[in-house]
Amino acid sequence: MTSTPEQPHRGQQDHPTEPLAVAQPTQRLPLPATPPAPAPERLTPAQQWARYDAAQRATREPALVGAPAAAHAAPPAPPVPPAPAGSASPAAGPATPPPPPAGGTPSSAQPWGPPAGPAPRRRSRAWLWITAGVVTGLLVGGGAVAAAQLVDGSAGTQRPASLAELGRPADDTVPVAGSTTQGPDWPAVAAAVQDSVVAIDVTTSAGESQGSGVIISEDGAILTNNHVVSGAGDGQVTVTLTDGRILEAEVTGTDASTDLAVIQVVDAPDDLVPAVLGDSDAVTVGESVMAVGNPLGLANTVTTGIVSAVDRPVSTQENGGEAAVTNAIQIDAAVNPGNSGGPLFDAQGQVVGITSSIATLSSESGSIGLGFAIPVNLAEQIAAQLIADGEAEHAFLGVTLQDGTATADDVTRRGAVVRSVTDESPAAEAGLQVDDVIVAIDGDVVGGSESLTAYVRGMSSGDEATLTVVRDGRALEVDVTLATRPDDFGQQEQQPAVPDDSSGMPEGMTPEDLWEWFQQQQEQG
Repeated sequence: MTSTPEQPHRGQQDHPTEPLAVAQPTQRLPLPATPPAPAPERLTPAQQWARYDAAQRATREPALVGAPAAAHAAPPAPPVPPAPAGSASPAAGPATPPPPPAGGTPSSAQPWGPPAGPAPRRRSRAWLWITAGVVTGLLVGGGAVAAAQLVDGSAGTQRPASLAELGRPADDTVPVAGSTTQGPDWPAVAAAVQDSVVAIDVTTSAGESQGSGVIISEDGAILTNNHVVSGAGDGQVTVTLTDGRILEAEVTGTDASTDLAVIQVVDAPDDLVPAVLGDSDAVTVGESVMAVGNPLGLANTVTTGIVSAVDRPVSTQENGGEAAVTNAIQIDAAVNPGNSGGPLFDAQGQVVGITSSIATLSSESGSIGLGFAIPVNLAEQIAAQLIADGEAEHAFLGVTLQDGTATADDVTRRGAVVRSVTDESPAAEAGLQVDDVIVAIDGDVVGGSESLTAYVRGMSSGDEATLTVVRDGRALEVDVTLATRPDDFGQQEQQPAVPDDSSGMPEGMTPEDLWEWFQQQQEQG
């Protein structure tokens, strides 16, 4: 397998609302003839509202907790203020103050008092107008629940709601809901996702290289491959949007173990469109997929195909650095140098992988229908760590491995042969032994050392796993709790199988050396 090297640069509402009718002014209460009543206390509008609200609540209390029949009873009229001692009764006017017009507001003399006798429905409409203002204020302050009950006065019609869902379509996780893997609508998918894909250019003193990336946040975080930007150093990184705008970017963090990286647009515009991330665990063989990227500098290139395999162990290495080992999604869609870091979409426009490498017969052959993408679930996990800390941690088992086979219960399987166990490692604490053959992890079949390494790297420190092990011809299960891989542990968890001497191949070869040797043999033959 070879990584995909970077190439040198060469409406309106149906029923508009109407303003509520202005309430008629209320009549003032008659004042005693003598002596004159003291001037009412001057209250601020907020104090008036508080007293009025308290009075209304007190009036409504029996309707909320009492029998339903009392719900529409008119509130009692306010009592007549007693005349001061020694004063005469008013010479004119009714014995009690007249009620305000239906739907009116409380008297200006007592702005906090309950209305004398408005019709129930008119009072309800006034409450609707009043509580609308209350809801607005409480939403800002974080207390919208208190006002909800006042709008309708009945707790029986209330139900939980989610502010997060307001204004969203019924299904906002699928960019193209009408497209399926059986009948993909690729033109619609391409149109829906194109604004989320970028071309990446890295310029250094050694030259210029290109790759692809996918926008994963509105503030300009872009997910790509480590080998696209690992050589940036103090060089310049720019991204080109699908509309042609060129933006400066900085490297947020890289992870050679998974060949993933995150870059950040500097002074990101506010119209960036992040892609929708799907679930790579749900990807199945035969599913329709689409790769979008910048192959050979040809931006916005779309290719389609199917998923040829899942959990395909793939190891890539750049310039003698740490090998990136993943259980990749294998695709037959054409992927070429420059596609690295670009998104792989499913038929509904969700990102399910990050294209990263291809298998070729020679460095000049390009795509032969064997492309590989890093599963998006792993990519999302690593990206979150890179954004938060600038680096990623990986799970650690604590063994060196070699490809091999094991037989138990009259069944022979390929697996990862344990060649050494690190002291005080999770493997040592779980009781793994030299010459154990690990044939599965959490029920997933392990085909060799690369496969097991990829599964472990896709997990997190503290995760628990069950290993199916063959020891002395017997199959057993071993529970292990993974730890964080030490920085100096290197690649000990992944060792290639030792080639058979009779094959004519040199010993001690890494998978990359073996592949290069195979290519040389093909060219010589």
